[in-house]
Amino acid sequence: MRPSYWPDATAHLAKRDKVLRKLIRKFPDPEFVDRGDAFQTLARAIVGQQISVKAAQSIWGRFAACVGKVTPANVVAKEAPELRACGFSGQKVAYVKDLAQRFADGEVKPRRWARKDDEAIIEELVAVKGIGRWTAEMFLIFNLKRPDVLPVDDLGLRRAMERAYNGGDELTRDEMRAIGAPWSPYRSCATWYLWRSLDEVNFG
Repeated sequence: MRPSYWPDATAHLAKRDKVLRKLIRKFPDPEFVDRGDAFQTLARAIVGQQISVKAAQSIWGRFAACVGKVTPANVVAKEAPELRACGFSGQKVAYVKDLAQRFADGEVKPRRWARKDDEAIIEELVAVKGIGRWTAEMFLIFNLKRPDVLPVDDLGLRRAMERAYNGGDELTRDEMRAIGAPWSPYRSCATWYLWRSLDEVNFG
């Protein structure tokens, strides 16, 4: 599903950046796949860390069969050995249990997020074991559809920006932020097109 802000974003970016104007013409609008509610999406992110997509899907299937409906309460109720049997490492068991407990206790409360800015949500999420800033930023872009996220720690975005704006030479995070400043308040949209650009040979 395309974020509602996308037409305004592409118009804004095309006026301000010739690289993005070219990419917007070349690539179709995105269809963001819904991966479930906030808890399920974050749990999937933990499951998928440092393993292949195929392995993550297999483990998620066993996990869902084990807990029934994937809810915080159902995960809290499961003992660690039951989750280990699904294919989780001991560390990932601790991570997903911590996530479930924080949702169950109300420490992570999605209903409050509409009133919070991006940094406040990131701060809430990175307090969960196993969730770093990159995961939180991907969640903001793809689940919450926040329009102005620039994930400067993302290697794909870094490589695309270096290729498009710096002749392939390395950029610092601050330099990436400076390049991206004119894209605000639609840096998520710019990020998506730059990810797509990685298949491009040059930006001519």
